[in-house]
Amino acid sequence: FSRTILEHFQMDKWMDSFDSWEKAFLFLSEKAKEEKVILIIDEFPYIVMANNSIPSLMQNLIDHNLKDSKLFMVVCGSSMSFMEKEVLSYKSPLYGRRTSQMKIEPFNFFDSMKFFPEYTLEDKFKGYSITGGIPQYLLRFKEECSIEENVKNNILDKSSYLYEEPLNLLKQELRQPALYNSIIEAIATGSSKLNEIATKVGEDTSKCSNYIKSLIELQIIEKEIPVGENGNTRRTIYSIKDNFFRFWYRFVFNNMELMEQEMIDYVYENKIEPELNNFLGFSFEQICIDYLKLRNREMKLPFVFEKIGKWWGNNPYLKREEEIDILAVSKDWALVGECKWRNQLLDMKTVNSLIEKSQILKYENKYYIFFSKSGFTKDVVNLSINNENIILVDFSDMNIGN
Repeated sequence: FSRTILEHFQMDKWMDSFDSWEKAFLFLSEKAKEEKVILIIDEFPYIVMANNSIPSLMQNLIDHNLKDSKLFMVVCGSSMSFMEKEVLSYKSPLYGRRTSQMKIEPFNFFDSMKFFPEYTLEDKFKGYSITGGIPQYLLRFKEECSIEENVKNNILDKSSYLYEEPLNLLKQELRQPALYNSIIEAIATGSSKLNEIATKVGEDTSKCSNYIKSLIELQIIEKEIPVGENGNTRRTIYSIKDNFFRFWYRFVFNNMELMEQEMIDYVYENKIEPELNNFLGFSFEQICIDYLKLRNREMKLPFVFEKIGKWWGNNPYLKREEEIDILAVSKDWALVGECKWRNQLLDMKTVNSLIEKSQILKYENKYYIFFSKSGFTKDVVNLSINNENIILVDFSDMNIGN
């Protein structure tokens, strides 16, 4: 820290370091009296781990010295729990001293695809669905290799960068990662309700609920309720928010013994490839929602929606549970969507099924949107031509910005 400051102000020939953190900051404060000085501290948690008095020291300096200077300080950290508890929370010495805050979100599909300009649209989608929108992970996939080769080289190879990445991240954030691992795996393999998760991991629901709350704070798990419901609904489900975590815990976590035996080809061909299309189906729903958010901002939909997500619940007419992939609403308006990641044309049976399900939704004006990997039958295309309430989006139309 001293060397960086002294080199910047060309004083490294005259002194080696400051005697203390306080003197280093006071020196910057003095230099910033006349001109703006920008100080960026990356991975702030590491400094505090080495010297836990730093936040209190910075509080004192900000209150008495730095506030009158032109020093512009940016404090960054990749540990979500640390930044929220030790920097942003009410108990932190730095509480109330920040002028703004930014949570850097992962890229969505439409930004992530720019990492793979030479891939086909389908392979861009696969690359995003497997790595998520984290730039460091996206950079690991090389375009000269197929998706299969990239998965084998960068995830399944026990010497690769991403092989134990989720485990390492959990160890960084959590003291006892074992039960967290089991909970994430349970959700990744299909358990979505609290009682299902608790049964799968063999713990009581109250204990699982507390662990899930921690995973939600870390942006690994997200809590979902049907669009239009309040937060107290019993129809809450949980899903994995991070795509890479979802892939890793579905396909890698339980097969690590095989990979330790270097049976990489076997794992891909027998464990991943047969299930990959089902895995991609969930991601397809996500990017369809992102697509609608983009179009909503551009005012290119029949109305501006205020909420979007999934819907599920009881059909009182047919006495069965119903699920709707996408529901975007605003007052009396609803956009009801179906997403099909299949190697077949979306047909009238799918259209009629969605329209039938939507009858239980009490919105005065309804539009229907259908997303399809492989296109639509002639009957569906003709229906959309003659009915302005039917919107069709082919996967090939989602190559936005490329």
